[in-house]
Amino acid sequence: MSLRYPCGSASHQLARRSFLGSLTAGAGAVAGGMGIFTSPHISAAMASQQKRIVVFNMHGGLSQLESWDPKPGTETGGPFLAIPTSVPGIQICELLPNTAQQMHHLALIRGVNTSENDHGKGRYMMLTGRKQNPALQFPEIGAVAARTLTPEDSALPGHIVITPGGSGGRGNDSAWLGPRYSSVQLGNGNPPPNTTLPEQLSADSDLSRQDIRRRVNERFLNRRRTAVTEAFTYSFDQAEKLMSRRDVFDVTKESAADTERYGVNDLGRHCLLARRLLENGVSFVQVSHSNYDTHNENFNFHIEQLGEFDLAFATFVADLADRGMLDSTLIVVLSEFGRTPTINRYYGRDHWSNAWSVCMAGCRAPRGAAYGVTNDKGTEVTDEQVDHGNLFHTYLQAVGVDSTGSVMVDGREMPIADPASHPIEGLLT
Repeated sequence: MSLRYPCGSASHQLARRSFLGSLTAGAGAVAGGMGIFTSPHISAAMASQQKRIVVFNMHGGLSQLESWDPKPGTETGGPFLAIPTSVPGIQICELLPNTAQQMHHLALIRGVNTSENDHGKGRYMMLTGRKQNPALQFPEIGAVAARTLTPEDSALPGHIVITPGGSGGRGNDSAWLGPRYSSVQLGNGNPPPNTTLPEQLSADSDLSRQDIRRRVNERFLNRRRTAVTEAFTYSFDQAEKLMSRRDVFDVTKESAADTERYGVNDLGRHCLLARRLLENGVSFVQVSHSNYDTHNENFNFHIEQLGEFDLAFATFVADLADRGMLDSTLIVVLSEFGRTPTINRYYGRDHWSNAWSVCMAGCRAPRGAAYGVTNDKGTEVTDEQVDHGNLFHTYLQAVGVDSTGSVMVDGREMPIADPASHPIEGLLT
């Protein structure tokens, strides 16, 4: 067993959960079970405990050997050193010096084996927890999080993907959960487009226009209410609410010092935007960083790419910890697969899914942990092997969602995670 983290004491575990436990006990003593939540202090505390997920998607296939599981001094290790971290005994690649200082918040999963070397199929498996099925599409983790974690009255979308060039459109990633939970795709640190009133339209005129729309909609829905019409109505209502919260998406509201701390580049701005969204109650944010598909010049590309990532990611983790948000926010760093231990003739690494790494932090993930072991050359997992299905279950369990549960869709029970798989108990505190 290689799971190591500094504090597993009963008092530490109690401190993380005692507040919610006391609320549950108190609520049971009130007639109807809800009277206690009328206190503004308790309501605010409950809001701060809303669980959230942020995924860093390292498009193309981040090399585990140049990040979480270095093998220096071996024929497969490449030119970089392994460096100490803030957790004694755990080392990561020297390309991540800032992240190394946040290791006491992180959990490394070094024994991932998904046995899928195709970009599209690998991405699908890592985001849905299932293999592709031509007969049925499955919802991505963001859609499941939006469905299970977002309050009904939220003014903001529950599923946001931030990527360079994101246009503000909706993704096609919610499958049978329905379009209500599909992603809103943003980019460049800007608010969604078309979220301000035209100059020639006054606020009073817009209120009248929206009132007419609602009345016409209700009249129509009374006769022809379907899932599609419900989603259509919801989209309008959410867009109206979103316009009132437009400033949440504007990273120019952040200080110049914060912008500098995260890095003056797309990823820095996107991480800063992700922090703003999480602070304002968005349940799921995915931040994309690419391109790690380094068949050529793997080492030079990783110097450049991880230079951006290291600063932005380490600052993001530190900020969430300083704000007391890590107990309620799960952070995941994933790819569609890793890179080959073998270095090809172009000084690159090719696709490799048999032994690679994922990083987690926050919620029920253990702090300062390393789980799973690969052999000395990084060619295979030798202990505590996991796959995409295990990881998907674990992410949901980490934020308090029963991953063995189902959602009713048109009278049919649809499991939210692969029922043939299970969570990784060693990664849940």
